[in-house]
Amino acid sequence: MGGVPTYEFRCRECGSTFDVQRAMSASSEPATCPDGHGDTVKLLSMAGLAGRAGAPAPSGGGGCCGGGCCG
Repeated sequence: MGGVPTYEFRCRECGSTFDVQRAMSASSEPATCPDGHGDTVKLLSMAGLAGRAGAPAPSGGGGCCGGGCCG
């Protein structure tokens, strides 16, 4: 799985969304849309927040008090 991350961008001019594969060190660099427009914004990808596929879901109710660590 050690591939290059994919980042999703949206063009503010034409509204299209597109993916760009690049190193994490270049994740904040601007991207040009496929139609040549430069006014783009990087979108928050839910895939990056979901964790690893097949990883067990957290248990214990989450949070400090929900996890039972409060007295």
